[in-house]
Amino acid sequence: QVQLEESGGGLVQPGGSLRLSCAASGFIFRNYAVTWYRQAPGKEREFVASISATGDSANYAHSVKGRFTISRDNPWNTVYLQIDSLKPEDTAVYYCHVFYRGVDFRGKGTLVTVSS
Repeated sequence: QVQLEESGGGLVQPGGSLRLSCAASGFIFRNYAVTWYRQAPGKEREFVASISATGDSANYAHSVKGRFTISRDNPWNTVYLQIDSLKPEDTAVYYCHVFYRGVDFRGKGTLVTVSS
């Protein structure tokens, strides 16, 4: 059973940083790319970043490029999203996704709130 669990969200002031984690289980993690999305209140889901199965390739949304860094630790079945220089518009629930056997799996998300 594929399971994804996000953590690391919280309340942070503008300009602050957080590191989000996505712990995976139930499948061969090292064989799959992982994607972070976010969804702000009243808005559609937005692509944030993705990382290849081996971790040697990453892509970012224009809005986060240079501020967010995605990485993975395959022995620990975990993907990280380091988010720096946070802005109020980064406030959202952040989800990690894996496309496994034709199904888009995601966790319950972790809430990031950027406010002074």
